[in-house]
Amino acid sequence: MVSEDGCEAAAFDGYLEALVEVIGHADRAEPLRDYCTGLMMPVARKSVEPLAAVTAPSRVSAKHQSLLHFVGQAPWSDDALLARVRDWALPRMIERGGAITAWIVDDTGFPKKGKHSVGVARQYCGQLGKQDNCQVAVSLSIANEGASLPVAWQLYLPEIWANDPERRKKAKIPDEILFQTKPQIALEQVRAALETQMPAGVILADAGYGADGGFRRGLTELGLSYVVGVQPTLSVWRPGEGPLPPKTWSGKGRPPSLMQRSADHQPLSAKALAESLPIDAWQTVIWREGSNTDLASRFTAVRLRVASRDYNLGHPHAEEWLLVEWPEGDKEPLKYWLSTLPETTALRDLVATTKLRWRIERDYRELKQELGLGHYEGRGWRGFHHHASLCIAAYGFLLSERETIPPSAIARSKSSEKPPIPRGSRSSEPAHSPRTAHLKFDRDAA
Repeated sequence: MVSEDGCEAAAFDGYLEALVEVIGHADRAEPLRDYCTGLMMPVARKSVEPLAAVTAPSRVSAKHQSLLHFVGQAPWSDDALLARVRDWALPRMIERGGAITAWIVDDTGFPKKGKHSVGVARQYCGQLGKQDNCQVAVSLSIANEGASLPVAWQLYLPEIWANDPERRKKAKIPDEILFQTKPQIALEQVRAALETQMPAGVILADAGYGADGGFRRGLTELGLSYVVGVQPTLSVWRPGEGPLPPKTWSGKGRPPSLMQRSADHQPLSAKALAESLPIDAWQTVIWREGSNTDLASRFTAVRLRVASRDYNLGHPHAEEWLLVEWPEGDKEPLKYWLSTLPETTALRDLVATTKLRWRIERDYRELKQELGLGHYEGRGWRGFHHHASLCIAAYGFLLSERETIPPSAIARSKSSEKPPIPRGSRSSEPAHSPRTAHLKFDRDAA
């Protein structure tokens, strides 16, 4: 009878064989195995040298050079590797958690002390919660009720890097990489994902993306629904209202074609609208149940039209949902979202879909804390992306192998008041670790 360790080792071998097929030369198989193995082992720092030491303790120097070349210089395709990881994990995700329901757009930062690593600049770093010296990468993840997986990953290149030939040369940034905003990068990732014909989902994103009208418009043009965060200052029309039609043609010149406003017919901010709603417009919604407390808050959702620059248009913006969260006891509303989900969508379903975005936080936490996503110490473009792709590959294997408990099952059993913490996360609650000892894989070992 084959032991569980043997089963997992065999599964890992099969997984690596599938990955080797898309990274080119056969001589990359060994460093691929070693790198992914090292990422899943209990090493405090998962940069190249510690990975070499833990995977080949008797020949650290040679292994270090091998892994350094593999991750920093070898010209294999990140897109091809991530696609293979997705193809491997997707059937297992669907089997355990049902159909893919969401695509999650987000970004994450990596604090850096120096200034030479590719893309480093003083910018907002979510990990620190403030402006600081860091790198920022944009990602797209697929998600369902049971799991989520990053399927696209790209470094955000600030203008000071994109427009500096010397920096570009030193970091070996590809010529085709030009300056793009984070929403522009994300929209390209979404377009590319659609071309793969993988199951589409509702696009979920925070206000860093949702506040960009071009991003929202691009998603609609692609035929995708979204639930995206927006700022309380968003200009909107009251439900049932919109801009005034173009002026009546006088019979001379070109007929007026632009919508208009008047002194007594003006839009207002999303915050002002939310605060003007009656008390019975707000409902308490539980989106997940727990043993000690329910995850719940007060919400309202109204159908309205965004007013942003509609005076430059010949027609009003389409109606969509404005979802607002105002927790009981807070002095003002907390969060705002726009959504193009159908008009028939129930408030509970709208909230549940919106709150599914928390999964990306879990992905980032595990990728950083357990798999060393932010530990790469090289300075080049290729190495940054290769290391991230390999971390996601390791994550994809662990995700495929472990048992995933969907939130719906937790809600039914009332076994946790918090979002389900997957095995291997570092939480205050008891958790299992996906870390492995030398070439032995036990996802459930403490």
